[in-house]
Amino acid sequence: MENEIVFVTEESSDGGWTAKALGHSIFTEADTEIELKNNIKEAVQCHFDEKDVPTIIRLHFVKDEYIKV
Repeated sequence: MENEIVFVTEESSDGGWTAKALGHSIFTEADTEIELKNNIKEAVQCHFDEKDVPTIIRLHFVKDEYIKV
C-alpha cells in the first residue's frame, strides 16, 4: 500500500480545473476547486482496492502567469 499519491492540478483553458495522478492512470476534472477535490477523492477510492487506498492525497497546483514586457 502506498501512503501518498500526488496529483498535478491545473486551470483548464476551457475554464474549470483538471487533475492527473503521477504514476497512476487517474485523471479527473471539475468546474471548481472544491468539486475537483471531491472528484479526486472519489477517483482514488475507485482506482484502488479498499485495502490499498493511499491515506494522503497531495495536490500540486500549477499556475501559468504571464507578465507583459
